[in-house]
Amino acid sequence: MSDATTDESSTEEAAAPPANIGRIEWMDLTVDDASLVRDFYCSVVGWTSTEVPMSSYSDFNIELPESKDTVAGICHARGSNANLPSQWLIYVRVASVTDSASQCETLGGKVLDGPRRMGGSNFCVIQDPAGAVMALLSD
Repeated sequence: MSDATTDESSTEEAAAPPANIGRIEWMDLTVDDASLVRDFYCSVVGWTSTEVPMSSYSDFNIELPESKDTVAGICHARGSNANLPSQWLIYVRVASVTDSASQCETLGGKVLDGPRRMGGSNFCVIQDPAGAVMALLSD
């Protein structure tokens, strides 16, 4: 292998984005009455749940019934979640929430919430030009 090939490979590796960019990392549902909706989905889908204590109420981790693996969250539309849409919301990892939010608006989308810090990550909710919504996360 020549030095030119080695240098080219090193440059490509250094420029490659982290493996988790673009990956769906989480999903949750934010609604006025998370307890009622949690009970609905646990009955319909067969999920189980555990409480996640908040300040004066609890949100819920949603788990697979046998493994107890946490697969989603169901949250009350309170506090920092008050502006989130009442729909299943996927959270996708991006390199920079700020840059992605700006690009969203440039391309005709809307930023519905954020960018802001949430749970140790940068976060925002965007809406594409067709009206679909997703959350973005970055470090």
